[in-house]
Amino acid sequence: MHRILNNTKGDRWIWLIVILLSVISLLAVYSSVGTLAFKQGKGVEIILMKHVFMIVGGIALMYFSHKLDYRYYAGISKVMMIVTIPLLLYTLVFGSHINNASRWIAIPGTGLSFQTSDLAKLALITYLARTLSRKQENIKNVKESFLPIMGSVCVVFILIALANLSTALMLFGVSILLLIIGRISIRQIAITCAAGFILLLGVIFLGPRRHTYVSRMKVFMHPELAKADKSFQSDHAKIAIATGGLFGKGPGNSTERNYLPESYSDEIYAIIVEEYGLVGGIIVVGIYVFLLYRCIKIITKAPKAFGALLACGLSFSLTIQAFANMAVAVGLGPVTGVPLPLVSMGGTSILFTSIAFGIILSVSKDIEEPKKDKAIKEDNTGPNKIIVGEIRTA
Repeated sequence: MHRILNNTKGDRWIWLIVILLSVISLLAVYSSVGTLAFKQGKGVEIILMKHVFMIVGGIALMYFSHKLDYRYYAGISKVMMIVTIPLLLYTLVFGSHINNASRWIAIPGTGLSFQTSDLAKLALITYLARTLSRKQENIKNVKESFLPIMGSVCVVFILIALANLSTALMLFGVSILLLIIGRISIRQIAITCAAGFILLLGVIFLGPRRHTYVSRMKVFMHPELAKADKSFQSDHAKIAIATGGLFGKGPGNSTERNYLPESYSDEIYAIIVEEYGLVGGIIVVGIYVFLLYRCIKIITKAPKAFGALLACGLSFSLTIQAFANMAVAVGLGPVTGVPLPLVSMGGTSILFTSIAFGIILSVSKDIEEPKKDKAIKEDNTGPNKIIVGEIRTA
């Protein structure tokens, strides 16, 4: 263990954030899975141990992915994109239908479901970072730069949006942010946004889940006119938050966990506020804000364009997802199926989130190493100084 800790590199604050979120996750999930355990005929401890296994597996993946030089992800990104698009198509046609959405592929013999949009987020962000950094000299060229970038963004967006519109919109927003930072012209960004808007209208009014999307928007815009069964989830999330008070009901004392259908996943923030109060809710928000701050520092100090774009895309993807989940819980947005990163109970989503953290840490590790080299050079002064990287002859 001591050897592993010594080999742990990267931003120490991000490691601390990961540990804090993991502890919060264990407490919140243990408190909120009682109803799920009853429905499945299992003990709460069994479900919790599965969640613990996922968190430990995620931290292991984070460790190994942060040890790999982030530049290797540039080559991997092309393979990931080639694999991702067929997987998204397969999921739409043959995927497991859960909650009236085909977002998952069952992994045989494991009892786990693999959500292909998690892989798509990693693949698209990494691919965009690679393409934007390598084509800076001819970034305004439509054929060589713009069309491949716009095509990848729009194809991944439509394939995800048909089953999971909220995730697709967030990924599209992060992609536009990367295009702006990557110096794509305003005109080309406007064309990409227009294409995305047309695809969005098609998904909302013609897609297989059009009735669900329209219904959720109506409930959000006019909650007073919605039927009780339509606003059930959002209503009980608000009740959980309203009854939490300043310091909450205490760990394990939530009552709304018995009513919220996704209390351990999509609505876990409402359970946290109910049990730990406004103070607990602000602490969780503060952790994600601090995560964004640390990531911005990494982005501004990254020595290479690819590292900066990669850390930017992954960090904004994680934090936007977190704020979207919390916004839904407090009634600032329509109901979505977006989990709270590293806190909500989930299978492969925790693993992919952990890999994203590992890649960000790999970029931050690249910032620390030049500082150490500089310190060594500054220490090697005086009459017996060592010339680093040079062989001097008499």
